[in-house]
Amino acid sequence: MAKIIVFNNDTDRMETYYRGEDEPMPYNTNGTLRVREFRGSSRSSTLWTTKRTMQSWNSQRYIYGAPIPVGFAFKRPWEGGHRKPKPALCWNSI
Repeated sequence: MAKIIVFNNDTDRMETYYRGEDEPMPYNTNGTLRVREFRGSSRSSTLWTTKRTMQSWNSQRYIYGAPIPVGFAFKRPWEGGHRKPKPALCWNSI
């Protein structure tokens, strides 16, 4: 069971949901994003997002028309969710 904290941009309030791994995320249309997919490989029991993020997911998923892998997109930086850009040229190759 995951605790999901959602910032509702319309009401400027935080909302708390408790969902199982196979249940859809709050504000998710047609069950296209499950809690397990949103969590990815994170081990945290608390997940957070915003209502606008979920609405953006819904519109992009509809436009794309196929499953979108999200295992990397929602990870915290200390969980490997942030990649440092690799320079195009190395200083000693010039």
